[in-house]
Amino acid sequence: MSATMPTDLEIAHAATLRPLVDVGSDLGLTEDQLEPWGRDVAKIDLSVLDEPDTGHRAKYVVVTAITPTPLGEGKTTTSVGLAQAMGRLGKRAVVALRQPSMGPTFGIKGGAAGGGYSQVVPMERLNLHLTGDFHAVTAAHNLLSAMIDNHLHHGNKLGIDVRNITWRRVLDVNDRALRTVIVGIGAREDGLVRQTGFDITAASEVMVLLTLATSLEDLRLRLGRIVVAYTVEGKSVTADDLQAAGAMAVILRDALKPNLLQTLEGGPAIIHCGPFGNIATGTSSVIADLVGVRGSDYVITEAGFGADMGAERFFNVKCRVSGLVPDAAVLVATVRALKAHSGRWTIKPGKPLPEGLLDENPDDVRSGLPNLRKHIEIIQRFGIAPVVAINAFPTDFDSEHAVISALCDELGVRCAVTTHVADGGPGALDLARVVTEAAEERTDFRFLYPLEMPLTEKIETVAREVYGADGIDVSPAAAKALAEYERLGFGTLPVVIAKTHLSISSNPALKGAPTGWRLPVREVRAAVGAGYVYAICGDMRTMPGLPKSPNAERIDLTEDGSIVGLS
Repeated sequence: MSATMPTDLEIAHAATLRPLVDVGSDLGLTEDQLEPWGRDVAKIDLSVLDEPDTGHRAKYVVVTAITPTPLGEGKTTTSVGLAQAMGRLGKRAVVALRQPSMGPTFGIKGGAAGGGYSQVVPMERLNLHLTGDFHAVTAAHNLLSAMIDNHLHHGNKLGIDVRNITWRRVLDVNDRALRTVIVGIGAREDGLVRQTGFDITAASEVMVLLTLATSLEDLRLRLGRIVVAYTVEGKSVTADDLQAAGAMAVILRDALKPNLLQTLEGGPAIIHCGPFGNIATGTSSVIADLVGVRGSDYVITEAGFGADMGAERFFNVKCRVSGLVPDAAVLVATVRALKAHSGRWTIKPGKPLPEGLLDENPDDVRSGLPNLRKHIEIIQRFGIAPVVAINAFPTDFDSEHAVISALCDELGVRCAVTTHVADGGPGALDLARVVTEAAEERTDFRFLYPLEMPLTEKIETVAREVYGADGIDVSPAAAKALAEYERLGFGTLPVVIAKTHLSISSNPALKGAPTGWRLPVREVRAAVGAGYVYAICGDMRTMPGLPKSPNAERIDLTEDGSIVGLS
């Protein structure tokens, strides 16, 4: 990106937006199926899913990445740029993305609406509140928290073990001081004194089950199944046991409707839900995809972090729920990240890039190729054709791109250089052409494991076949929990592995494609409402903290009420 390129916010402000009714019509939506939220955002009424099935189904493309640096490698911009390029090729394309959390927006990463000339607009609405879905998740989650403490205060009829309450509270802000708190301090009527804490809203189980729900009825059932605690006898206590799920569903009724916005080039963008990528699925909603496949030629969606995390969960969890079979997978790679995987460079968030990193050095890129090779193998393991998108930066060199292309040629994998951030849709035309080719190929999609496989074996299967681990080491506490979950009937659920996104392994310091290591499973939790069991393999922060100089310091209003500093 050149020094003279406008900021993302300046580019967004300069855009001329299409009437949203026209954008919706590109998806086959009528004006009656759109519920306006201001001039440039609308909710999509769920009645669209009740219309007779015409048999049409769009090509379904997931965008994932190699193991990213802390700065991210551009999955969202690539998704938007690809959708814009599809439009320029005469294809009806929709991009389906997660809604940004305001925690990172005001923290260090900034917004998540794409960037440059491949972003979703209006930018401010997208990154700040949008239609209030995150607030609805926060309210529903915390209502359940309040119902737990109220139940304890009024006699604990269910016999909840106060030492075994798993449900915390949430807030959509980065605030490390809330990670561990004591509630109930004060007079007796202020409740039972106990230790709990806060997670960021994106880490709420309510958020991920909203993502996976296929209807209001399904949402209500999932909410009722949420396990919040256990009794002294080991019986699970659910939101239905506390008679809280009905009220939670009421709070979330409108939040289940996906949000319609548009790309800078006027194509439809469905923005819905935003589950944490570390401990949850890290995808946008099933409903958004179901709407998209009915009214477009191509649905471009995104899975969080690298293929080892986001794509694996997309395939094994989201696709099981939606019933949709992916036709292709785009694997985003950057010269910057591959140089980092050479082991010579360390990239830290909030710090300048290391001196010399941007110098022409195809050998460093070549040394980082095992990471790209491994992610290609991960996608192929699911029977999907991968397409490597080289997200080009102005600081790259042709010789460095050539190294990546040579590996793709060796492996028989399609590859394209894309400059969508600087050039918008025209910069992604080559990528769009090879994606359409890949999506026309016959797929042999297959899940990694059957649901009947025991939980421990599922975790080990992911560790060995996706991460390349030699095996797993399960702590006594985790082994006990796994046995208990099998006893309680949770054994047929899929698994999610919560680990670092900065390495294919569980150690963020191990770059490339590590071998000769074992996955430590220190804790296991059940997200029964969402519909999976997750293994915690490392120190997962579910409530981020703010950096020394957060983005919030630079965001402000001008005298005329315009927003400045948003990135």
